[in-house]
Amino acid sequence: MSRKKKHEHVNHERWLVSYADFITLLFAFFVVLFASSKTDQKKQQMMTQAMQSAFAQNAIFEAHSKTPALAPSAGGSNSPAPLTMPLSSEDAAMRGDALKKEISASLDALPLKGSGARKGDLRNAIVIRTIPEGTVISLKDVGFFDSGSAEIRSDAMDMLQHIASTLPPGRVRVEGHTDNVAIHTPQFRSNWELSTARATAIARVLLEKNAVNPASLSIAGYGEFHPIASNATEEGRAVNRRVDIVLLRDEHGVPAKPQNNTIAEVSPSSLPKPSR
Repeated sequence: MSRKKKHEHVNHERWLVSYADFITLLFAFFVVLFASSKTDQKKQQMMTQAMQSAFAQNAIFEAHSKTPALAPSAGGSNSPAPLTMPLSSEDAAMRGDALKKEISASLDALPLKGSGARKGDLRNAIVIRTIPEGTVISLKDVGFFDSGSAEIRSDAMDMLQHIASTLPPGRVRVEGHTDNVAIHTPQFRSNWELSTARATAIARVLLEKNAVNPASLSIAGYGEFHPIASNATEEGRAVNRRVDIVLLRDEHGVPAKPQNNTIAEVSPSSLPKPSR
């Protein structure tokens, strides 16, 4: 007589194991999402830019070329850009304040020529401040120009040349500003011309002293349209009549190198003739 087979007990709750694993994985997934959303976006951006700079340094071939460069200048620059981490706004402000103190101390130690009142005018005619773009050296017209003139005063030339010698390397923008009092002379028909001429005169001194790379220098004349004080009072108008030497910084907080762009020459004969 054969034995009866014992029926095994079927566990109908085995699906709970798979369900528990699924819930655990789902929990871990949302934890990762939550942790990613809480990361510091500034640090993440800094790391991304640093990695991009690192990989850009190792590039050997041109992006559009299938063969290596035959000449040192054909494949780009021989010295790759240094790997720099972008500065935070606090670090950039600290660097700007340090530069401001350094220039101020250098100007205070400069012996000036002329009378005591004129020395005081020159020292009070220079204001250094920090803006998001960089450091600004403001030259008031009372110390460097006669009224309605774009000629630099001879007794202010030593101070201006000393300022040029203290400038750090990098991009510089020279801005001319006036008050809202209209001017109309044989030389300057409006404040646009006066502000641009004064900025050009200051920039010429910087170039003559080899303080600025010409490729890194720009000149702007803003007339009366960028005031920093009210034009309703004489004191405010005196503050607005100025030439600003702006020491620009890039997103890394260091002076940006000028790019060597090639300008294509176009023959006038190749241009389309206007229809009549």
